[in-house]
Amino acid sequence: MDFAIEDSDDQRAFRAVVRDWLEKNIPDGMEHTIDTGDLTLEQYQLRRELGRRLGAQGWLYPTMPKKYGGGDLPIEHVVILHDEIGRAGFSIPPYYDAGGRMSAPTILVWGSEEHKDRFLPPICKGEVRTWQLLTEPGAGSDLAGVKTTAKRDGDDYVVNGQKVFVGSSHGADYSWTIVVTDPDAKRHENVSWLMIPMDLPGISVVPLDLLTAGGEGGSGSGVKNTVFFDDVRVPAEYLVGGENNGWKVATTHLEVEHGGAGRFGDRAIIAEFIEFCRERHDGHAIVDSESAREKLVDLYIESQITRLFAMRNYWLAHTGQPRSYEGSQYSLRRKLSGLDISEKMLDIAGPYALIKDEKWAPLNNAIELFQREGITALHPGATTDIQRVVMARRIGIGRSEVEKAGKMR
Repeated sequence: MDFAIEDSDDQRAFRAVVRDWLEKNIPDGMEHTIDTGDLTLEQYQLRRELGRRLGAQGWLYPTMPKKYGGGDLPIEHVVILHDEIGRAGFSIPPYYDAGGRMSAPTILVWGSEEHKDRFLPPICKGEVRTWQLLTEPGAGSDLAGVKTTAKRDGDDYVVNGQKVFVGSSHGADYSWTIVVTDPDAKRHENVSWLMIPMDLPGISVVPLDLLTAGGEGGSGSGVKNTVFFDDVRVPAEYLVGGENNGWKVATTHLEVEHGGAGRFGDRAIIAEFIEFCRERHDGHAIVDSESAREKLVDLYIESQITRLFAMRNYWLAHTGQPRSYEGSQYSLRRKLSGLDISEKMLDIAGPYALIKDEKWAPLNNAIELFQREGITALHPGATTDIQRVVMARRIGIGRSEVEKAGKMR
């Protein structure tokens, strides 16, 4: 019995189109690194150029509507697109654009037509790069505890406060930011979302030193920043979703962040590690060991199970199917399997996997950084404990009313 999954004729044709397009459009000199957050300026600019080329095809944000610059592709074509760009050694977007990935689907749900026309095409076409600004020194997983304020003053909101663990290197054009617009109102009834141009006076960005900083690898978390707002005047027209309606808007944002729309392209390191174990040096390879082969099979199975969770969530979100706990289930699975996979890599390759050196480190430091990210990834985007709490609420444990999943379309 053959369990292999094969492309249909239509899928095979689309895969050929994508592969040919990528061969012709990946800029010369663009280097493969799995850390899109810590790039040289030259490499960052090359990735932005690839992003613009993908955007012109509708492939940078392939599930977004065509009228806003997306591709409106069916799920099977989205999977193929991610497969092929992953095979080339990159991801979609090919640069760190967390704010765009979270804000675009959120604005599609909660933004006015004016907001959609203003913000979505530049994001989908790769013309701007956007950070998301959520976490503060006293508010991380408890997002409703944010303190950064935006007080209305005429035609502007005056923003003051601090956000941490933000963005990457080389700045951003906009920041998708949750703020308190009514300090006297109840929690969850006092917040709003602003799309803040990052060139406004009063904004300062200070790099943070983190465990994942300075490495070549990971998911763009190598470099983070603290962003300070000092009497920053943001035009009121940049407020999205209605004043003090921000928690409803946040349910969509968080659903996307937790994986409710599915996520692909962040397991290329698995295939690279398997190839690394096949390489022969002086006639020997890691795969010669029966124990190593068994662990590699387990590692591969883990990564594919996580990928199947992502595919299911893509299908649910983009076909309008009822959803419940699936986003947090995927997020929890992804975090825990990432730690388990990193431990298996270390067990298979030994201490050599922890070398961090431009000349000698395997896979250009990717394995070493993957070890660190296996630990740190348990926390961003809500901890594993928070994901369990969300899942419990979605299936009706501990509350009289079942919590609904965030609106996606």
